[in-house]
Amino acid sequence: MFVDQVSIFCKAGDGGPGACSFRREAHIPRGGPDGGDGGRGGHVVIEADENVSSLVHLVGVRHWHAENGHPGQPTLKAGRMGEEKVLRVPPGTIIRDAGRGYVLKDLTEHGERIIIAKAGEGGKGNTRFMSSTNRAPREFGPGEPGEQRDIILELKVIADVGLIGKPNAGKSTLLSRLSRATPEIANYPFTTKYPNLGIVRVGHERQFVMADIPGLIEGAHAGVGLGHEFLKHVERTKMFIHLVEPSPDDQTDPIENYLNIREELRLYDEDLALRPEIVCVTKCELEDAEATAELLEERIGRPVLRISSVAGKGLPQLLQQTVRKLDELQNPE
Repeated sequence: MFVDQVSIFCKAGDGGPGACSFRREAHIPRGGPDGGDGGRGGHVVIEADENVSSLVHLVGVRHWHAENGHPGQPTLKAGRMGEEKVLRVPPGTIIRDAGRGYVLKDLTEHGERIIIAKAGEGGKGNTRFMSSTNRAPREFGPGEPGEQRDIILELKVIADVGLIGKPNAGKSTLLSRLSRATPEIANYPFTTKYPNLGIVRVGHERQFVMADIPGLIEGAHAGVGLGHEFLKHVERTKMFIHLVEPSPDDQTDPIENYLNIREELRLYDEDLALRPEIVCVTKCELEDAEATAELLEERIGRPVLRISSVAGKGLPQLLQQTVRKLDELQNPE
């Protein structure tokens, strides 16, 4: 199960109350106050963890509370601090204030964290209230309440390479051939209902993250066919591999299909239309594949790869071009 948006309530721990205590020992008259301070409560922290791929573990639990601080003790002993409540989310998670809608933090790197609700400080023990005119104070602090906040967590997948194209263009099959990902594959449209991530290894030292973005259709920029839910996941990809099916089952024109997807990207975000792109005609073993590739090359004015994920044709060349483009993006001249 893949979840990319959840709403939760966070409550930090309250501070523990201070102690009201007086020293009582034999042969020591007027021992004076010795109440310790209460412990600080625990923060609620959200941390990016690359080992987490979805927000599904947060579903079903609306309220998240950190531990309260413990009360102060006699003999000047401070109360124990409450434990933090750490919520781990995938890199690429945006944290928004649910009430006002503004972004609190965009967690993009592994290990990044934010205190989303600050803990209450512990109350002062009666020792803190002793003065020259008040030698036996009985006052003590109750401890401050912890912060509480409603937030929305929204995940936008971070990947080096995004696979885009019409439904049933072969994105899931290609991802399964190049990585160890196991997306659902079937001979009908919209098999993929959420992004799948896979790590593609090239040689012994090089690797990159590839995302299979669910099929985009005309009108996706306006939300048609869950367009916004799909398109938001391409915003953080560095480059695209655009797969074009030569003989679509719905009898549509493959060239027009390619141009429609490009237009949907542009309408959603102008920057997406400027990202580097490798264009591939898939299922190159089919009769119409070569003719489709030639027409597409003539239309867009640049080379088009011929690949077959099932037969393994053209995949080494695709990996070489992908690595080359990623290197160019990382080390621009």
